[in-house]
Amino acid sequence: MPDTADTADTTTLEAPDDLARHAGKMAKKKAARDRIMAGKSGDKGLLIVHTGSGKGKSSAGFGMILRCIAHGMPCAVVQFIKGAWDTGERRLIEGQFGHLCAFHAMGEGFTWETQDKARDIAAARAAWEKAKELIRNPAIRFVLLDEINIALRYDYLDLDEVLAFLRDERPLLTHVCLTGRNASPALIDAADLVTEMTLVKHPFRSGIKGQPGVEF
Repeated sequence: MPDTADTADTTTLEAPDDLARHAGKMAKKKAARDRIMAGKSGDKGLLIVHTGSGKGKSSAGFGMILRCIAHGMPCAVVQFIKGAWDTGERRLIEGQFGHLCAFHAMGEGFTWETQDKARDIAAARAAWEKAKELIRNPAIRFVLLDEINIALRYDYLDLDEVLAFLRDERPLLTHVCLTGRNASPALIDAADLVTEMTLVKHPFRSGIKGQPGVEF
């Protein structure tokens, strides 16, 4: 069995070479990255889509809202499905950051809860009208349309109308994020940034209900 001291001495002697190789590799990566970044310029309002069957779509959208708040950027939230829910993000934003973020929870629950299609359509239309008002305001830099993909999937809103508005009337520097599973192919094609959350495991399937701080 080798002496511990000998092993330590060998490791110490080899470490400078390893560090030098690592530094050289990172220097090459930095140079390549700098070349890529040198070709990027200008700002543009982005159309962002968070979709997929996995958890985290709304959470990611609210993460962006908090970034805007941290930068002092006026922003807004319109919730198309969740309405009466007492969520942590709504408590925080309305209680602490209402001067920077307008929060409009305009949904009435999921369709299986209301069981009234006409009422669901009316709620979605009202939420969309509020969304258009907020997006048109150039002072608001980021608008989160939470769960709008569900309203689009059930035809509570006209997809062509929504896409046309986002293309033709959204101010140049305004970011809009649309969340919800089953985003339409046309919306995905129109978007600048699309992330699909993939379900691998979820505690609900093991009999664990939604919990504060995780789901809401």
